[in-house]
Formats: sequence, structure tokens, C-alpha cells
Amino acid sequence: MGFWNNLFKFGVQNMAIDLGTANTLVYVQDQGIVLNEPSVVALETINGMKRVKAVGDDAKMMMGKTPDSIEAIRPLRDGVIADLDVAEEMIKHFIRKVNGRKSLMRYPEITICVPSGSTSVERRAIRDAASNAGASQVYLILEPMAAAIGADMPVTEPVGSMVVDIGGGTTEVAVLSLRGLAYTTSVRTGGDKMDEAIVSYVRRHHNLLIGESTAERIKKDFGVARPPEDGVGESITIKGRDLVNGVPKEITINQGHIAEALSEPIGAIVEGVRIALENTAPELAADIVDQGIVLTGGGALIGGLDEYLREETGLPVTIAEDPLSCVALGTGRAMEDPIYRGVLMTA
Repeated sequence: MGFWNNLFKFGVQNMAIDLGTANTLVYVQDQGIVLNEPSVVALETINGMKRVKAVGDDAKMMMGKTPDSIEAIRPLRDGVIADLDVAEEMIKHFIRKVNGRKSLMRYPEITICVPSGSTSVERRAIRDAASNAGASQVYLILEPMAAAIGADMPVTEPVGSMVVDIGGGTTEVAVLSLRGLAYTTSVRTGGDKMDEAIVSYVRRHHNLLIGESTAERIKKDFGVARPPEDGVGESITIKGRDLVNGVPKEITINQGHIAEALSEPIGAIVEGVRIALENTAPELAADIVDQGIVLTGGGALIGGLDEYLREETGLPVTIAEDPLSCVALGTGRAMEDPIYRGVLMTA
């Protein structure tokens, strides 16, 4: 019997997927992260029939630049699946890309992380998408738990620790202890809201319309949590469409303007952290004074965000070693390591 089991296991590699609003990362057992691509699908309509034209990096290049017959869709919004069919196609594509074209006797177990604030309906949608994409068994793990495991935090010990995972769609704030979430809150603010804030700021103050990709690039390269000391910082030239004359135009803005644009979404994240601290049991709060707060997710890379949070809370704040991969690494570890098995959910 062992021979047959081993034969079935041959070629089967269990996977952990960080299905993010902005990027999807795939972790394969014993190999680590093997894929990191944008969560974007381009659909082409031919004779009324829609078919997938591109997924991931190729589809992201098309965003905002497609003719009428092609649309670039992001199937996840605010950390949950907004378009189930497209999400399913995307997961299938990524699994196929990781596995190569080889057909397996059976498909792998897949562990997917979900936002802590997701409803049972949203979780079922994620599970169905993975099952239909060929998974033999689907496990779910809560995103803040995965982020904490990926950031090497002591989640299995009776010590309170706090993680703030700033993703594309949501910011997860959680206090963890003994493989469980002592308190968690999900703020529907993340990288996407920051991009939108930059778009609306430029439109309001300069009558210039810029695309999402441009806003994202500004945020990544020049985003700061608070104005620079001289109030100006670096200057950035941006191109877009003039709303008054309707012609393409370029303007110059500085980091002081960007900090002003980002003040609202960053304020919402700080408020989420404050609410979590207010609701933390006193013994765990005492641990957090020593352990501090760990920032993970792409939003942790916004310049000066750790210092800003340190000022607002009076607690030590550190950024995880590899904030962008924390959730995927943690999901993978939870799948591989028996110590963490208890954090996975099947229902």
C-alpha cells in the first residue's frame, strides 16, 4: 500500500497561495516562492465570447491601454473575490504555470490565505475557485496569522504580539498569542486606496487626470507617510490628461503634496491600530510594549510609515525583513510545518 501512496505522491507538490488584491504569490512545498505576479486577467471578446488573453505580468501591462474588445480585470477587490469565474481562471493559470504542462494523477493540496474580516460566503468563493482549479484539498489560513508566521513572530508561544499587514485591498491588524488571534480588525484601506487618493488629489489640485498605474508608480517611488522636514522633498514630473483643455500635459509635484494626498488612507490605518490596542487584554498589551508592532505587506514600504506609527502609539515599530513575501512564506510554513498545522481551517 505504501508503494501506491508514494507513487501517487510522486509529482504532487502541495502549494500555498497568497491570493492578494494586487499580487498573487505561489509557494511550492520544499521549493519556496516560485511565482509572484499581479492579480490581473485580460479578457478578449470575440464574436460575443469571452476568453482569457493574458494573466499576471502580461495583463498588468495592458491596464488602462486596451481597445474595446479587450478588458483588463482585477478579480479581487478589498482582499476578496469580486469576480469568481475570472478568479478561477487566474488560479488555474498560475497552478498550470507552476506545475508546467505535466498532467498529474491528482492535484495538490492548496492552502490559501483569506482576510480576517471575510464572510463565510467570501471564504466559500475562494475555496470553490481553488477546488474548481483542481485542488484535491483546500485549507484556509487567516492573513494576519500567515503574515506573523512569515515574519518569524512567536505565534505558538503564550506571548502577545501585534502584526499590521498592509495589503493592496485591506489592512489587517491583529494581536496573536498561542496559535490564535486574540483580537483582529480588518480595515478596508490599503495600497489601492492610496493610489485612488493620489489620483483624486492630482485631479482636484491640478486639473490633471492620471491613470492607476501612474499613481501606483508615484506611491512606490516617492510615497511618504508625512511631509519631509523642508515640506517639499523630491520633485516628481507626472503626465496625464488636462481636464480643462482635454490635451495631454505634464506637471511637477513634490513629496509634500504626496504626503498630503496619502494622509487620509494612512490616518485610517493608524486608527485601526489604535482601535486594536484599545481592545487588547491588559496582559497581552503588556507583552506588546516589549515586543512592539511588526509591519508587513507592500504598504509597509511607504517611507517613514514605521516612524509615524511609532510617534502615534509610543510603541516600538519594526518592518518585517521581506514585507512583500511575508504572507506567502507564512502560508507555506503553516502548510509544511506540523507546529503550525493547528492554524489551518478546513471549513
